[in-house]
Amino acid sequence: MSCTNGQSAERIVDVAVIGGGPAGSTAATKLSKLGRSVKLFEQTQHPRFHIGESLLPQNLEIFEELGVLDSVQDIGVLKPGADFTTLTSEAHVSFRFAEALTPQFKHAYQVRRSEFDHLLLRNAQEKGVDVFESYSVQDCDFSNPDYVEVVTKDADGAVNRHAARFVIDASGRDTFLSRRFGLWERNRQHESAAIFSHFRNVQWRSGEDEGNISIYWFEHGWFWLIPISREITSVGMVAKPNFLKASPGSIESKFQQGVEANPALKARMTNAIRDGQMRSTGNFSYSSNKLFGDRFALVGDAFAFIDPVFSTGVFVAMRSGSSIGEAVDIYLADRSSGIRALRRHEAEVRSMLKTFSWFIYRFMEPSMKTLFMSTNNRFQIRSAVISLLSGRYAGDIDFRARLFAFKCLFVVLEWYRAVFGAKQPTNSRLL
Repeated sequence: MSCTNGQSAERIVDVAVIGGGPAGSTAATKLSKLGRSVKLFEQTQHPRFHIGESLLPQNLEIFEELGVLDSVQDIGVLKPGADFTTLTSEAHVSFRFAEALTPQFKHAYQVRRSEFDHLLLRNAQEKGVDVFESYSVQDCDFSNPDYVEVVTKDADGAVNRHAARFVIDASGRDTFLSRRFGLWERNRQHESAAIFSHFRNVQWRSGEDEGNISIYWFEHGWFWLIPISREITSVGMVAKPNFLKASPGSIESKFQQGVEANPALKARMTNAIRDGQMRSTGNFSYSSNKLFGDRFALVGDAFAFIDPVFSTGVFVAMRSGSSIGEAVDIYLADRSSGIRALRRHEAEVRSMLKTFSWFIYRFMEPSMKTLFMSTNNRFQIRSAVISLLSGRYAGDIDFRARLFAFKCLFVVLEWYRAVFGAKQPTNSRLL
């Protein structure tokens, strides 16, 4: 059976992937390596600008699986860890990945996303994926029981129709199928917006902390500072939408207002020169109320996104992209087994997001700042948190017990703050 576009017949492929970011490229590559025929539709032409430049150590295992680890190393800046600075702290506190519980990888990389995404997309193509760039997906018709008709428009405006047995939506924040099927839900627990750009001449950390992602708290949110090359540093401000709406002027002036409120960050940006336009994005946090349905699945940001603070976006996208590839392969071989595999996949993704979310939702609380600014490692609780920051979201009882102990300390400090207010200690010795 075929699907026609009025000029030529199209064979039915196993899978159509919407989106050529990390989630889509990973899923497509995985399926192609499993012997499936795959078409991938990317609405832009790579390379293209994107944020989310900070990767996690757990990404490295996926790079090895895809065969791109050496290539990522060539384009990346070595990331030994993350450091945090509050408005009142005299120095930053570093969380080095080498100090995690039984670290599998002791570093990660920071990358320019235009180069990184392009690398992953080309790798998918080399692995047998049929890649269509500057092809925007206009519609997906599920009415035929034998295939899904994917309608695309290319850069010249020509409409084409493609047939696939299964569709993976990796459209990122466009959330194509999630919105179409009414699955998209705003995350009311955690609303934020961001202003960001690339800069030259930003001062890096020195010594062991060179290459860190730096996080700066301020009254209304936080900043990221990510070295992505020797010349360029990504700097972004994440804040409550109400703060950004209340701040007068352009997004450039709002950004500068935030920098001025952070003396330590301001010092590192004394000689900074913006390289490219200042950009902004609305509410970061959303999710979908289901991950898969009849002959479709959502992956990466097309399913959910919580917040960029712990650099989990690319890791979740690629980890779920690899996992969904395995589940869809099973689905295409046997529908009943495939549905069970997709359910297991969804449970894993939701568990992963839940684990990271607990910390992210509380990141702006004074008690969380107190705990993060502590340098003690009593009972290896801090090491467990570093494991989480490395991308570890599940593990043995020791890991889970230490994360639980951290949560208990947070609750105790919150109680202390509620009872004694400003008397809460600023440099907790509890860890």
